[in-house]
Amino acid sequence: MKKILYLAILSLIVFVLAACGNSGSENSGESGGSSEATEIRIGYFPNMTHIATIVALKKGYFEEQFGDVKISTNTFSDGSSFMEAMSTNAIDIGTVGPTPALNTFIKNPKHEIVSGAVNGGAVLVVAGDSNINSVQDLVGKKIAIPTFGSTQDVGLRKSLIDAGVNVKDVITVKQAPADTAALILKGELDGAATQEPWGVNIETTAGAKLLLDENEFAWGSESTNTVVVAQTKFTEANPELTKKYLKAHIQAIQFINENPDEAIQLFLDHIKEITGKELSSDEVTKAFARLKATTDVNEDVIKEMAVISKEAGYINSDNIEGLVNLSYLNEVLNEQ
Repeated sequence: MKKILYLAILSLIVFVLAACGNSGSENSGESGGSSEATEIRIGYFPNMTHIATIVALKKGYFEEQFGDVKISTNTFSDGSSFMEAMSTNAIDIGTVGPTPALNTFIKNPKHEIVSGAVNGGAVLVVAGDSNINSVQDLVGKKIAIPTFGSTQDVGLRKSLIDAGVNVKDVITVKQAPADTAALILKGELDGAATQEPWGVNIETTAGAKLLLDENEFAWGSESTNTVVVAQTKFTEANPELTKKYLKAHIQAIQFINENPDEAIQLFLDHIKEITGKELSSDEVTKAFARLKATTDVNEDVIKEMAVISKEAGYINSDNIEGLVNLSYLNEVLNEQ
């Protein structure tokens, strides 16, 4: 009898210990454990508007802040694929345009904007030999956008609306920015609403002309073009890691603003490493002047983006309450 009782107690102890050992999670996408993640998965685009993420990687700021935490990265060509990866738990945090972030939030509110990254950096270019000299001249023309529902798509709609042009009278074509110049040269596209450095690239390669510069396109140079977005379950489970990410992000922004020439070279080197393509230093330098690295988030602009996205039929509501959460950023800024 004593032996049976002893075995029963022993089995109970083993069960309790096993349960305690499984109470935490080492997966960066899981929550509920007392310890923070052992890996952080970062997403971004190989674009100049994501220069803060690129500089943080190249300068080792993330490694410096995260210590022993493993860092893995994924690059994306557009906001839709980035947000799909976040929604399917493939990445934890990274930089993306605010419009894909808000469009996905309406359908699946499981992420949040925790900081700004870049203001401006978007332009509208048109074929150099075209008769397009104003926004009104875009009626009946084919204009490339990175993808439907992208920040540049919504920005184009904003510019058309402000000019009194019916959005339906302009043909928008989903096209990878890197391929747009060639299609404009062939006459298959009349222009593009795009982010840098592709605006300058299209001007140079296709002989395109700048119809609306970064101060004139959509909401202008002070509008939020790129933001830091994170899975809410990641930030809630990993508040200290979230703040460490933002500390590295702030370090990168400070470096960019204080050392623009070196930041440009880091960007050029990184793009060559991951894509095998060597961008023109002169083009990138010109593109760099069209944007501002910042943590600022213009919430009024993001709210108007939501209204335009709803009008376009991309979302069924423009209520984005809860999307922007700057509490982690403010904590970090207050510590400095």
